[in-house]
Amino acid sequence: MTLDEVAALAAAIRREVAKAVVGHDATVELMLVALFARGHILLEGPPGTAKTLLAQCFARATGLGFGRIQFTPDLMPGDIIGANLFNFQTSAFTLTRGPIFTDLLLADEINRTPPKTQAALLEAMQERTVTIDGNSLALGDRFTVVATQNPIEQQGVYPLPEAQLDRFLFKQIVDYPSAAEERRIIATHGARARAMAPEDWGVAPCADADRIGAAVAAAAEVRLVDEVVDYVAALVRGTRDLPDLENGASPRAGAMLAGAARARAALDGRDFVVPDDVKQLAPALLRHRLILSPAAEIDGRRVEDVVLGLIETIEAPR
Repeated sequence: MTLDEVAALAAAIRREVAKAVVGHDATVELMLVALFARGHILLEGPPGTAKTLLAQCFARATGLGFGRIQFTPDLMPGDIIGANLFNFQTSAFTLTRGPIFTDLLLADEINRTPPKTQAALLEAMQERTVTIDGNSLALGDRFTVVATQNPIEQQGVYPLPEAQLDRFLFKQIVDYPSAAEERRIIATHGARARAMAPEDWGVAPCADADRIGAAVAAAAEVRLVDEVVDYVAALVRGTRDLPDLENGASPRAGAMLAGAARARAALDGRDFVVPDDVKQLAPALLRHRLILSPAAEIDGRRVEDVVLGLIETIEAPR
């Protein structure tokens, strides 16, 4: 697949999602980057901001298999990955696969389940395999997690541990829509008597697993010149020297940022990464990997502000 075809495919997916979802253009863009960079994305926002509908429409438009897990406090790891169950008719154990065996998995309200159950996703998200009774089972190259969570200030939620957060390529904040967008939402969705599926809105598949795989391969071939590599390294290393941060970003964050920048360039049909690709992706890629210092928290600083300040101070290559 050529990079022009990758850009055309991305544009078609955007158009299909927009048939049902009002706004959220930036979120759809990050979901495309995550898909083509073989990453996962965490969407955080208050209830009722179309996070679930967005994931459903995105899966429908990409033509990928879709599965959903509603995370609850009583959910167990076996409910996610499956288990070997004894069949009394055959007197043998039979593998029952869990809902994780799909292409695009919606982990809905992931922070409403305890860390023990959240940990069931760690191996799957990192290695795209799961282990059941000592046997390793592949999930497929297209396996992607789109997780949603409510703000941690709300009741009944568990903070995601650092190991879990690090598995996500991006954390996107899904905020309330603008006044014009909210009016469109009310006018369009308010006339419906029930919640509608993506196909009811006319969202149709414009790709399949093979075409997505070809786009992923094309994005991986995008050139990353030494000057941009140095810029990514400077950004990541710069997070470790800031007094406002307790912990900076790891080398893995730099590698992920470079891979995401390649995918971002491919969406535009370019065969090379420019510094603006890195700048646009850095806040969503770093916000969940950095921890503010106690003094910065007392002062009301935000991680996003610290990252943007770092981007302004480090000179980008020309």
